[in-house]
Amino acid sequence: MSAVIRRAEAADAEALALVGRATFLETYAGQLAAADILAHCARQHAPELYAGWLAGADHRLWIVEAAEGGAPLGYVALGPPDLPLPTTDQDVEIKRIYLLHRFQGQGLGARLMRTCLHGAREAGFGRALLGVFRRNEAAIGFYRRQGFTLAGERKFQVGASVYDDLVLARLL
Repeated sequence: MSAVIRRAEAADAEALALVGRATFLETYAGQLAAADILAHCARQHAPELYAGWLAGADHRLWIVEAAEGGAPLGYVALGPPDLPLPTTDQDVEIKRIYLLHRFQGQGLGARLMRTCLHGAREAGFGRALLGVFRRNEAAIGFYRRQGFTLAGERKFQVGASVYDDLVLARLL
C-alpha cells in the first residue's frame, strides 16, 4: 500500500476523528465494555477536539493517507505532557498514534513514528512520552521496537471505567 504522510490541517478534523473512533473500536472491542468504548469515542474522538488541537500552537498532528484516493489511514498527535511523572519543557507526549488495523505490519506505523519524532526534535524537544494500555501487547511491542522504555504507570479512564496504563519514554 502506497501512502502519504503530511501535516494535518484544520480541514482534517473530521477525518482524524473518524480514524480515531475506528481504530479505538477495532483495538478494544471485546476487551473493554461497549458503553465505555462508545463514551470514550464520543468525548475523546470528537471532531471538535481535533479542531482545537489543530488550531492551537501546542499540538502537532500528521495524517497518513492512501496515495490513491486520499482515504485517511491513521495519524499521530503530539502535545504537552499530561502524565503522572515529572516532566520539563523538553518533554512532549505522543497523545495518539493510530493506524487502521489492516494497514499495520507494512511499515506505515514506523514511518509515522519517525515523522513525529523528527518533528518533535525539530521543535526542540528532547524526550517523547506516551501512555499505552497495559494489556495492549502489540502496541507495547511496537513502541519497544521504536526505542521506548518504561518510565512509569498511570490510571486511564475510558468511559466509566479506569484501566492501568504504562508510561513509556524515549530520548530524542
